[in-house]
Amino acid sequence: MSVPPKNSRTLRDEHPGLPMPRRAFAIVAISFGTALLVLDGTIANVALPTIAADLGVSNAAVTNVVTVYQLVLVMLLLPFSSLGDRLGHRRLYQAGQVVFMLASAACFFAASLPVLLVLRALQAVGAAMALSVSAGMMRQIYPSARLGTGLGVNSVIVASSSALAPTLGGWIVGHVDWHWVFVAAAPLAVVSLLLGQALPDPVRQDRKTDWTSSAWSAATMLLIIGGLQVGTHGNPVLGLALGLAGVASLLSLVRRERRQTAPVLPVDLLAKPAIGLSALAGMASFIAAGMLMLSLPFRLQVGMGLNPETVGMLLLPFPLTMLVVSPLSGWLSDRIAATKLGVTGMGIAIVGLLLMATMPDDASHAGIAARLSFTALGFGLFFAPNTRLLIGRSPRDRAAAAGGLQSTARLLGQTLAAVVVGILLAGDMGMGPVPMLLACALAVVAALCSLTRYRLRDAG
Repeated sequence: MSVPPKNSRTLRDEHPGLPMPRRAFAIVAISFGTALLVLDGTIANVALPTIAADLGVSNAAVTNVVTVYQLVLVMLLLPFSSLGDRLGHRRLYQAGQVVFMLASAACFFAASLPVLLVLRALQAVGAAMALSVSAGMMRQIYPSARLGTGLGVNSVIVASSSALAPTLGGWIVGHVDWHWVFVAAAPLAVVSLLLGQALPDPVRQDRKTDWTSSAWSAATMLLIIGGLQVGTHGNPVLGLALGLAGVASLLSLVRRERRQTAPVLPVDLLAKPAIGLSALAGMASFIAAGMLMLSLPFRLQVGMGLNPETVGMLLLPFPLTMLVVSPLSGWLSDRIAATKLGVTGMGIAIVGLLLMATMPDDASHAGIAARLSFTALGFGLFFAPNTRLLIGRSPRDRAAAAGGLQSTARLLGQTLAAVVVGILLAGDMGMGPVPMLLACALAVVAALCSLTRYRLRDAG
């Protein structure tokens, strides 16, 4: 009996994907929906100083516009992933788009910070509903042999939307009332909803919603992330207490979830080496990339004396390189073993981070851009194949849970990166080589996770 080759094209189950041209319309629908959530979720960041001045609040208080959104989003991803399996992915995805769009429209009339924060929380609810099942739907849209390509395309949408958000937000704040930043992406929602019938038909799984685990999971994330935020912003004792309570809650929840057939906290998936190690590698890599992009502006502006406009231009090589590398990496992951591709990418990222750590203070603009682009090449080669393994190796009836796990790992990684950089800056270590060296160590962890996964014969 012949044994299939052990490469990234070998999945546990083959799926033909949607037929053409429906597949093309579904790709457009989910791409516009993803762009809506990414763009409208981050476009407000550049408007924060203007919002603070207009509403008469401090700069520290207005940052809650970002913090509340991120906190609610990470709290609800896993519970909504479980709910999506019961209701049907397309139903929950489109309902989330509607909630997000209505909350965004209501932000236009916000006249105080508390009202704006409530509406931002509602935006996050809608975003969590949609993002929790988007990966599961992508697995239905694309054939199994082209899943990596699809994830690469999605990465391009995320990266380009993230890159566009500050520019568009800055233009809006500079020319019209800041409230318009919350409705700028409305046309994307309209297009996505109009084409929504092309998305995979909703399939409801015969399972009960575990409301206890859902609430428990959300509360646990609230304690952990909230503790990190409180500890970083001035009350380390309370932050530590909340964080420890969150860890204790997580351990108790894990024990409970082990007895469930389809747990909200996907311990069944994390127990599989291919998925558990991919999730750990993903979170480590997201922390490393986040630390790079959060700490570098401080070194360039404060440590090297560059003006903000120059710093913004020097940071562009990272997202621009990702725009090129991400679809290529996704395409390659359908043809080359994902572990080999990912470890190669992490090796490049490690070298790039070491080059950033040893960069002299009088480095030329071209030298800074080259180092940053080289590092982005490594991360770009890693993200798509690692995500492909996490999503593609999960059972098809747990695809939404795998997608929720991937999104949670990304958001936790970004949050932890902000916390670590904040601590380093407070300790006067944030503008030297220390952040880059720590990011390098995390990249090594990601590479070791991938190698361990391969040695256990669970790589794709």
